[in-house]
Amino acid sequence: MIDSHTGGEPTRVILDGGPDLGTGPMAERARRLADEHPDFCRAVLGEPRGQIAMVGALLQPAEREGSVTGVIFFDVDAVLGMCGHGSIGLGVTLAHLDRISLGEHQIDTPAGAVRLALEDAQTVTVTNIESRRVHAARNIDVPGFGALRGDVAYGGNWFFLVDPSPLAVEAGNIPALTDFSIRVREAANAQGAVGENGELIDHVVLLGGGDAQGVHGRNFVLTPDNTYDRSPCGTGCSARLACLAADQRLAPGDEIVQESVIGSRYRLSYQPGTSGGVIPRITGQAHVMAESRLIFADADPFRAGIAPSSPGTSPQAPHG
Repeated sequence: MIDSHTGGEPTRVILDGGPDLGTGPMAERARRLADEHPDFCRAVLGEPRGQIAMVGALLQPAEREGSVTGVIFFDVDAVLGMCGHGSIGLGVTLAHLDRISLGEHQIDTPAGAVRLALEDAQTVTVTNIESRRVHAARNIDVPGFGALRGDVAYGGNWFFLVDPSPLAVEAGNIPALTDFSIRVREAANAQGAVGENGELIDHVVLLGGGDAQGVHGRNFVLTPDNTYDRSPCGTGCSARLACLAADQRLAPGDEIVQESVIGSRYRLSYQPGTSGGVIPRITGQAHVMAESRLIFADADPFRAGIAPSSPGTSPQAPHG
């Protein structure tokens, strides 16, 4: 496996040793990973071998002709449709392995085909799947806070976006932002502020203004495992671009800079999609940190990771 980070957000690329998910569409393989192998996800990303902010990228045989690889992104508790920072990390990792060179490449994800442009050894531009806003200015009631208005949008995952954030989007405010965002997500799902087919919100984006020159804004992004994205979040930025386009606040091809709550940055732009949404372009940098092999010894009481409810072993912990 190879670990990298994209703007501070770690990605762990699993080269081999993962579960056999069969063939067929990547979305079907992702469902098998989620339904049949949750212990694998926890063992390779959870403590003591990983950490809660880490996203895994399980390489798969490509689904489409011309794609360099298939990939399923996942975190400790959820399998993801797409992951922007993970795609940037994957591109840099594939270059590190000499599997791709400078230029355009395609990867297959459960959300669809995604284009990667390797610009240099650390810089990747991701052309994401078509992203869209499905609800504008949706009102919800957040326990302990009150009325809140936000947009529901899809960028490869489902987002509730609050602009502007009622809390300051600053690094020193992360615990309060996390607690508030968890309550927002619970309220949105409970009150029907979800996707057009009932898809539940898995991420929340709180948007603040940009402090630095040339920065359009700063965001805080809550992820499914109740931690925050250290990067500006590629799928969250895609959802944000869909909202900006729908409100005619950003023209096609115009570029903005999005900053994360810890100060890492992506460059963003979009082109119109074919189904009324937008095709986002996200440029960021990743850095390879480690090449290693995980060991799951039978005598290790935490070979399956540290479960939130109880420690111990699991017969389904991965091998190798």
